[in-house]
Amino acid sequence: MNNQGKQQDFAHVTAVIDKYFEGIHNGDVALLAEIFHPDAWLKVPLQRRNLKQWLADVKERSVPAQLGLPYAYRVLSVEVIHHQAMVKAYCPLFDFIYIDFLGLLKEHGRWRIVNKMYVDVKSAHIENE
Repeated sequence: MNNQGKQQDFAHVTAVIDKYFEGIHNGDVALLAEIFHPDAWLKVPLQRRNLKQWLADVKERSVPAQLGLPYAYRVLSVEVIHHQAMVKAYCPLFDFIYIDFLGLLKEHGRWRIVNKMYVDVKSAHIENE
């Protein structure tokens, strides 16, 4: 892959992550469904949710934007290797400070999130004290 192709893939991956931030901040389930692969899983230790379960949870919870919560999400790192990418993102949401690890694949010319692991660093810090 040439440098231009790598730059395009990087731009496409970061565009997906921008939509992810927009989707979680605005509670936009349709947008989130568009950027996640249908068989994606969301994982934390001892808990697994498929995409359908997670989208139902997002639909039922309060909407951060409507609560006036700040849009403070940001990308911490992105690594793209061929048709795979890993993104580490800072996602303060409600009373949590999540670090999300988002795995993406490029299939049929389209980048989508296939896996999400996340940790609330605020509670993890408290647990370790």
